[in-house]
Amino acid sequence: MRAIITIMKRELAAYFATPLAYLFILLFLALAGGFTFYIGGFFERGQADLESFFLFHPWLYLFLMPALAMRLWAEERRSGTIELLMTLPVTMSQAVLAKFLAAWLFAGIALALTFPVWITVNYLGQPDNGVILAGYLGSWVMAGAFLAIGAAMSALSKNQVIAFVLAAAACFFFLMTGVDLVVSPLRSIAPPYLVEIIASFSFISHFTQLTKGVVSLSTVLFFGSVIIVSLIVNALLAELKKAS
Repeated sequence: MRAIITIMKRELAAYFATPLAYLFILLFLALAGGFTFYIGGFFERGQADLESFFLFHPWLYLFLMPALAMRLWAEERRSGTIELLMTLPVTMSQAVLAKFLAAWLFAGIALALTFPVWITVNYLGQPDNGVILAGYLGSWVMAGAFLAIGAAMSALSKNQVIAFVLAAAACFFFLMTGVDLVVSPLRSIAPPYLVEIIASFSFISHFTQLTKGVVSLSTVLFFGSVIIVSLIVNALLAELKKAS
């Protein structure tokens, strides 16, 4: 456990060692605020909730989380520091988990800095803060799923751009499986049970449940499974690349 914490601190410090971390946070806050107040019509809706705030998180994460994750392993392999990492008394699984936790914590810091939006809605009305808290936790868990997929894709290539494109494509699949634009045509060519299975992989449908305050076992298991499976794939790919 100590080794995981040590690497996690190293990775988290590496984010803040360059201006890119602060630019990432500023970009996330600016986009989240812009979508909420201008495109989402926060004030025009006249409702004391953060639906317009959470509505755009899946689409923001589609690009921002792969951008955050693309350096996790691609940069290590490009610069050759992966060999140095492997000289430490840690297993590949511990290194994978530590790197993921550092990125996830960084994403959590960026998300937590949107607290003025929560304060604003409480100032303007009397929202259900339990539902808002569930939305925040759901957003962070969904960000973790995006990051875990991005980390696995990062282990495939030394090139960060290629890692980003692969991660964004994989994440896009998990977003679009629940969209009517995809599901509706499938209903005419595939059995209903198959359509339901495909739709069940949608990040959007599971996240929407959380933003409504509905914390179901299926949603928890879904995001947990995506994270765990992606980290296992990440460890296997990193081990394979190290051996080669």
